[in-house]
Amino acid sequence: MSEDQAYTPPTVWTWDKESGGRFASINRPIAGATHDRELPVGRHPLQLYSLGTPNGQKVTILLEELLERGHQGAEYDAWLVDIGKGEQFGSGFVEVNPNSKIPALVDRSGAAPVRVFESGAILVYLAEKFGAFLPEDASARAETLSWLFWQMGSAPFLGGGFGHFYAYAPEKFEYPINRYAMEVKRQLDVLDRRLAENEFIAGDTYTIADMAIWPWYGGLVKGWLYGAGEFLSVETYRHVNRWADQLFARPAVARGRKVNRLSGDPSEQLRERHDASDFDTKT
Repeated sequence: MSEDQAYTPPTVWTWDKESGGRFASINRPIAGATHDRELPVGRHPLQLYSLGTPNGQKVTILLEELLERGHQGAEYDAWLVDIGKGEQFGSGFVEVNPNSKIPALVDRSGAAPVRVFESGAILVYLAEKFGAFLPEDASARAETLSWLFWQMGSAPFLGGGFGHFYAYAPEKFEYPINRYAMEVKRQLDVLDRRLAENEFIAGDTYTIADMAIWPWYGGLVKGWLYGAGEFLSVETYRHVNRWADQLFARPAVARGRKVNRLSGDPSEQLRERHDASDFDTKT
C-alpha cells in the first residue's frame, strides 16, 4: 500500500494475515502457549530466561554488577530464549511469564520458587533482595524509581515505534517515522538535560535506573540500534554520550551486554551463561 492510499479501518478488526516485517511470524492477537516445552534449570539460585536485547541486558548487567560487588547469591544461569523461533510461547516459559516476553526470572533460593517477569520488576526485586543499586533514602529512592519507570514507559516509543517503522516494517512511511523520530529525539533531550547536571541518571549514584536506560538510549547513541545514529544526529547529545561511554567502561556492563546475544561480533556473544568462566571460554 502506498503512502497516498488512505486506509479506512473496518468496523471490527479481524486477524486474517500476517502484518509483514521482521517479527511478523511471532506476532498474534492472543496469549498462551503454542507448544509444550519445559524450561531447563541450572545449579544456581537464580534462573534467567532471556535474550540479549536491550530489555534482557538490563537484568544481566545488574546481575554482573551484583557479582562484581561480592554478592555471591547473585550467581545465575542465563538460558537463551530465541524469540525469533517463538520459544517464548513454550508452556514452561508462559508459566513464568504469561505475557510471553523476555526476560523472566525464577528465584530458587528460598523454600519455594519465586517468579518475576517484566524487566523493571526484576531490577527492583533483585535490588531489594541484595540491598544494592536502589537507595534507601526516600528521596533518592523515589528519584531512582521515577527514572526507572520513565524508561519503562518511554522505550516502547523507541523500539516498538521508531525502531519498527524505521528498521523493521515491510514498507517505509514518512508519517510514522517522523512521528516517532520526533519523540525519540525529545526523549534524548530529556536525558541530555538531566545528565548535564548529574553524573548518573538518578543523581550522583549509579543505580538500576542507569542499568535500565543504558541498553536502550546508551545503545542508541553508541550506534548499536537500528542503524539510526546518523539519522537521529545522536552525536549532538554529548552528555548522553559521556554517560554511555562511562557505563560501557564498567566491566560488569560489558559482560552483561554479551549474555544471551545472538547478533554482532562473535567475541561479543555469550549464548548462555552458567559460570563466570564462560566469558573467557565460550564467547
